Amino acid sequence: MNTESREKNKKFGFKRFLRSFKFSYDGLKYAYRFEQSMTLHLVCTILVIILGIWLQISPLEWAVCIIGVGLIMALELLNTAIEAVVDLASPEIHPLAKIAKDTASAAVGMYCLIAFIAGCFIFGPKIIALL
Repeated sequence: MNTESREKNKKFGFKRFLRSFKFSYDGLKYAYRFEQSMTLHLVCTILVIILGIWLQISPLEWAVCIIGVGLIMALELLNTAIEAVVDLASPEIHPLAKIAKDTASAAVGMYCLIAFIAGCFIFGPKIIALL
């Protein structure tokens, strides 16, 4: 698609704005339907919410938790998009396709580790105090 035809399709308006929410919903629906890790992230998010309520974390701690789980979900969606584009561009097995998929997955894994460590700082002392 050239720039001119792309610009022609990029009309502005309220109807297009509303359709963009449907497209986002379709992306979420696809990810939850076909990506097992999205379900795992959802379960972890529910556990974080339950722990946060039970341990009465502070508003700042809630903010850290919300940013953490939100970024994990966003990174997983980007990982899913990268995998789809790589599969489209390279249907056959190729070393560069593997690198693209593996590094996108590693980005999600790296941030999950960081979020887990942050969760340990938030929840760890509260859980230890209960014991």
